[in-house]
Formats: sequence, C-alpha cells, structure tokens
Amino acid sequence: MHAFLGPLVNGYIGGYIGIMRRVLWMVILCIPAVGGEYAVLTNDARLKIDHHERAGDRIRLFTSKEGYIELPASSVAGFEAEEYVAPPPAAAPVKEPETVKPQLTPRELVERAAANNGLPPDFVHLVVRSESGYRQDAVSRKGAIGLMQLMPETAATLHADPHDAEQNVEAGTRYLRDLLVQYKDYPDQVRRALAAYNAGPGAVQKYNGVPPYPETQNYVQRIVEAYRKTLRQPGTQR
Repeated sequence: MHAFLGPLVNGYIGGYIGIMRRVLWMVILCIPAVGGEYAVLTNDARLKIDHHERAGDRIRLFTSKEGYIELPASSVAGFEAEEYVAPPPAAAPVKEPETVKPQLTPRELVERAAANNGLPPDFVHLVVRSESGYRQDAVSRKGAIGLMQLMPETAATLHADPHDAEQNVEAGTRYLRDLLVQYKDYPDQVRRALAAYNAGPGAVQKYNGVPPYPETQNYVQRIVEAYRKTLRQPGTQR
C-alpha cells in the first residue's frame, strides 16, 4: 500500500510545485516594475531597463520613460532588481576660520581704557604700576585682584570680571574717573580720588581728605609726584 502510494504522491507534489513556479513567473511578468531593473533573457543576456509591462504574450522593456523594446514573453527568463547604490556622503560644510581677537598687552589695555574714559594715559599707567606692577595675576592680602587691584565687591558693582585683564583695566579706569568726578569741587581732587581708590570713599569721607594710613599716604604721594614729573616732560598727554 505504502509502496504504491509513495510514487503517486511524490509525482503529484512535484507536478504541483512546477505549476506554481510557472504561475509565479507569470505573476512577476505581469506586474509593472519600477525603480530600475535588469531583464534576464533566455539566452542569458541581461538588459538594463527602467521598468517592464506585460501586454498579452508580449513584454515591453522600457529603456526610458517613453522608449521601449517589445519581446515575446517566452524570450524573457525573468527580472532582477537593480542593486541600490547609496549616494556619496554629502561633503562636510567648510567652516570659516574663526577670527582670533588679538590679545593686548597690559600697557595697551591701559592706553585704550584711558582713552575710553577721558583720562591721561600716564596717570592711569602710574596707578596700575603702583597697584600691581602690570601683573594680572596679582592678588593682595585683602583680596584685591588683577592689574588695577579691584575688590570683588567693587568689580561686581562695575559689572566686571576682575580676573579678566581687559574688564579689570576698563572697570578700574572707569571707577578712577568716577572718583575724580566725585571730588571735582575739592582743591585736593586728585589726592582724594587716589586715596578713595586705595582706601575706599568711606575713609576719605571719615577724615575729610586723605586718611592717616601710612600705606594710603605713601601711595597718594608717590603717584602725585610721579605724575608731576611726567607733566614737565615734553610730549606728555595731560
């Protein structure tokens, strides 16, 4: 029984599979294909086409949107999809080189800050030389910072970062100018302004002039005498 049914069943299944293969090829041939493909002919030739269409027992192989080649369906063995080739990666945008801001020396910062605030550069130079010796990394025992030795509270009032050399000099020069304006009606205007810069406006107000602190008195006298010497020199900016 089994020996008799085996060949019969196997033959039936084999014939069914063959029919399904032919049906599958017919379905493939009848479906318009797009996107680029290859037509494989029965003579093993391969044609690059845009797409194909079935028209009865004929197949149209479109080589462009309008032109096509018409062949008997029996001469076409099948179709192969064109392999996708990824486009080359987009070139990275060329980054414009950043403009590097030239870093000014402490003396150049003083010159610019003096011009910005309408003060004689020689006068501001003397203050910076006395305060820090042109050292931005200078920090006093009381916590004054930078070229013009700004206290953190003073720098905050002036909206400046005392650790930044440019902001330090600009804010310190502006503060010195404001003190000179504050004492403009006093005969010892410059001495009061320098004393206030060194010891604070509160000390000047308390003693109605330069306070009796040896450090502050020496500071004021040293700058005033040095500036008088510069005034006697030809070409000095007053």
